[in-house]
Amino acid sequence: MKLIVLGGAGDMASRAVRELAGEAEVTALTIADYDLETARHLAQELGDKVSAVWVDANDHAALVDTIRGHDAAASGIGPFYRYEARVARAAIEAGVPYVSICDDYDAAEAVLALDEEAKAAGVTVLTGLGWTPGLSNVLARKGAEQFDLVDEINVSWGSSASDSEGYAVILHTLHIFTGQVPSFQKGRLVPVPAGTGKEVVLFPPPAGRVNCYHVGHPEPVTLPRFLGVPGVRTVTLKGGLIEQPLNDLAIWLGRLRLTDSPVKKDVLGQIIKATLPFLSKLGEAEQPISAVRVDVGGWKDSAYKQVSYGAAAHMPDLTGLPLAIGALMLARREISVPGVVAPEACVKPEAFLADLHRRGVVVQDMTGQWPQAVAQPAGPSPLVLALAATAGWLLFRWLCRRDER
Repeated sequence: MKLIVLGGAGDMASRAVRELAGEAEVTALTIADYDLETARHLAQELGDKVSAVWVDANDHAALVDTIRGHDAAASGIGPFYRYEARVARAAIEAGVPYVSICDDYDAAEAVLALDEEAKAAGVTVLTGLGWTPGLSNVLARKGAEQFDLVDEINVSWGSSASDSEGYAVILHTLHIFTGQVPSFQKGRLVPVPAGTGKEVVLFPPPAGRVNCYHVGHPEPVTLPRFLGVPGVRTVTLKGGLIEQPLNDLAIWLGRLRLTDSPVKKDVLGQIIKATLPFLSKLGEAEQPISAVRVDVGGWKDSAYKQVSYGAAAHMPDLTGLPLAIGALMLARREISVPGVVAPEACVKPEAFLADLHRRGVVVQDMTGQWPQAVAQPAGPSPLVLALAATAGWLLFRWLCRRDER
């Protein structure tokens, strides 16, 4: 079995690389990354069957050539709002099954538009098999299978900022707290303001209670489309950082329109990356952790019930392990439906969750476990407003210098 992991030297996908390198059936594993030096170090660490190549996701022809000849391609190249559709298109042209950890709603919409192209080529494109989306979608399907008629699915995630060091994760966070994001309500997809709808969500320990908000993830886009069960009227996606001041900062950066273009995100992303060691101390979590919770409600035997599932682990495990499992399933042709699909359409929950459990991520039944009401702050702290204003000033100065040049 020959596999390639695109962006495999990155924070999330490198976890998939390590997992795949330990699989006996994987005879050749290629790490394709823009950072060739880091990719080579990782390949040397993992043994002779692992090799590293340089790849630029902006070079379509070279990307196709790099992917061609593998049994499956897995991608962690982000930010996905920039790269998901173009990398998936290269995999389709190369004739290689593709799986990604795409977690941007607009990127999911863009790659879904490639469905006919993928079907014509006989290629499976499995978008968003990571933590959320990914594990969250599989848990939604597991919950939906318990009911005769499904009414609502509420997906939540919580994470500490120190649980990832990847630059793409910073850009993703800025992106999902920006503008209007999709939510499926009363049977239709509607836009809601990012950073609204705050509620306290109880996750498995050690994550605990986290303030969560409407943010831009793919689940409200894909679950109503692919779940294949009747009656779904509501699919919400909310998330938040354990460090509450960072939620406030992301929300205010968005409201000040400091993140409403790729250029602005890039500049602010560099600022935040440089200051993250300081910023992550604001409301710092006791230990780095990430978590997901999925609540599904519906009717069974004429009675309304609800089931809830959750998992807590480090972000690279929650994200990279599902990606590795997905790559193996595609290479074995356990998933072989042509076209663009989301995990809930083709991943069988019991087998997937058993494999994930074997690799160290345990899903808990949280049915009936609800957080108690807690007092919420009236608004952002003066420090958060000062940080947002400082970021705006730095962005303004950078744009002025760019225009002068």
